[in-house]
Amino acid sequence: MTAQNKGPRDDRWYLNIMAPNTKGDKFAWLDPTSIYINGAAFNDLLDDLMADLEGVEYDVVGGLDAMGFVLGAAIAARSGVGFLPIRKAGKLCVDTDKVSFGNYSGRTQDMEMRHPAFGSGTRVLLADQWVETGGTMDGAIRLVERQGGVVAGLLAIAIEENERTNGYRDAYPCVSAVVPGSRWQTECNAQALSSFDNYKPELAFPL
Repeated sequence: MTAQNKGPRDDRWYLNIMAPNTKGDKFAWLDPTSIYINGAAFNDLLDDLMADLEGVEYDVVGGLDAMGFVLGAAIAARSGVGFLPIRKAGKLCVDTDKVSFGNYSGRTQDMEMRHPAFGSGTRVLLADQWVETGGTMDGAIRLVERQGGVVAGLLAIAIEENERTNGYRDAYPCVSAVVPGSRWQTECNAQALSSFDNYKPELAFPL
C-alpha cells in the first residue's frame, strides 16, 4: 500500500502493512517497522498520534530501547521537545539508575536511564513501539518516577488490553494508533490481524 492507494485516513490504513511473525515464538507476534519504511505511512501515523496527544502536556519524550527510539524521537521532533533514550543495561557510559523487569517473552531484563536525566517535576511522555504485557513500560515508569519525574502519558502504535495495561489507562493518558474499541484493538488483543491474510512485503516498499 503506497501513498497512491492508501485507504481512508480515519481507518488508519497504515496498520494494514504491518508484518506477521515468520520466525517463531521467541519473537514478537508481528513487526510494525514496515510503517516506518513507507514515508506516507510513517507521516500519517505521526499525524494521527500528534492529533490524539492534543491536551497532553510533556517536557520530554522518553523512548524505550530499542524500537521505542524510532517512534519517540519522531514524536519529540514533531513536538519541539527533547528526547531521552531509556536503554537496556550496559549501554550507557555515564552514571545510571537500573531496574529489572519481565518482558513480553517472560524473560527478566535490566533497563537503565542516565542519572541525573532531568530535574524534579519534569513531565515525561513514554514511547514504545508496542505494549503487550506492560512489563517493559513498568520498568520505564519506575525509572522516571525514581528521579522525581512525572509520567505525562504513554504512547505506542498499539497497547493491548489486559489487567496491567488497563491499569495504565486508568492512571495515565494513553495514546495509540490502534484505538480502543476499534476492530484493530480486538484483533491486536487476539494477536491475529485480518490483514495478515493478504500481507505482502512489497506493500511497505517506499515510493
